[in-house]
Amino acid sequence: MSVPHLATQPSQRAPYVPVPATYGQRVGGFLIDVGIPMGLLFTVLIAALIPRDRTLALVVYAISAVVAVVFVLWNSGYCQGRTGQSLGKRALGVRLVGAATGKPVGFRRAVGRQIAHLFDAIPFLLGYAWPLWDEQKQTFADKMCRTLVVQADL
Repeated sequence: MSVPHLATQPSQRAPYVPVPATYGQRVGGFLIDVGIPMGLLFTVLIAALIPRDRTLALVVYAISAVVAVVFVLWNSGYCQGRTGQSLGKRALGVRLVGAATGKPVGFRRAVGRQIAHLFDAIPFLLGYAWPLWDEQKQTFADKMCRTLVVQADL
């Protein structure tokens, strides 16, 4: 009895085809990531000024600054680097991925991207508007760090 020969072909993965996040999703995620902690920080600082104690206000300001930095490192570095989603990105259904791999970028690259956003502000916040007409919907920071913000449900 003869068994027909089945040609085995190496498994071919479909190429990664990202679906970019909308500009509204990007802006909304940013507002959540920045707005909530800044709102809380502002409230704490105003409350610290009520007693008119300068020393208390300075101590509260210093502690608040440390908490803000820790939050940014946790949210934008750890969470976004590990899963691709900060709190804002999760709420808006998008994630940050490597442009070549489609996978989360890791802590260092996620933090580096946050720092690279400084270039989005030069000149006249142009880099933040760049996704409106860019084919891959990237900011300058995304281009520098080779990242994409894409729909998370894919």
